[in-house]
Amino acid sequence: MLTRIDHVGIAVASLTETIPIYEQAFNLKCVHQETNERQGVREAMLLVHAGDTGGSYVQLLEPLRDDTPVGKFLTKRGPGIHHIAYGVDDIDAALASLTVSGFDLVNKTPVHGTSNSRIAFIHPKGLGGVLTELVEAAGGH
Repeated sequence: MLTRIDHVGIAVASLTETIPIYEQAFNLKCVHQETNERQGVREAMLLVHAGDTGGSYVQLLEPLRDDTPVGKFLTKRGPGIHHIAYGVDDIDAALASLTVSGFDLVNKTPVHGTSNSRIAFIHPKGLGGVLTELVEAAGGH
């Protein structure tokens, strides 16, 4: 089912302040930025590794408002790891398999993600407290 670790999502107060820190600390390059109004974030993708099945990234997430999931996370916990995301070839099949296995899905159907990907989150209570995202790259299915 899983093809790679797609990204680690990190909640930050400011992309402008945080991107240069990650670029300097790890010699990463910010390869994509976008605003996702539906999820209430501005995001930046910093490339860690480009592979045959897709890249691996550090995703920095800045909330657009305090009442968004990432905004609430920052208010409650401060900056830090928000979620881990795994790449999948077929997100619909992955969600169906997880549903049959009894996992609680935050998204029962995929929603729009970074760079026109299709994504869905799995509730952290079934995965040891870790919010988990599945990512099907654009044109993946």
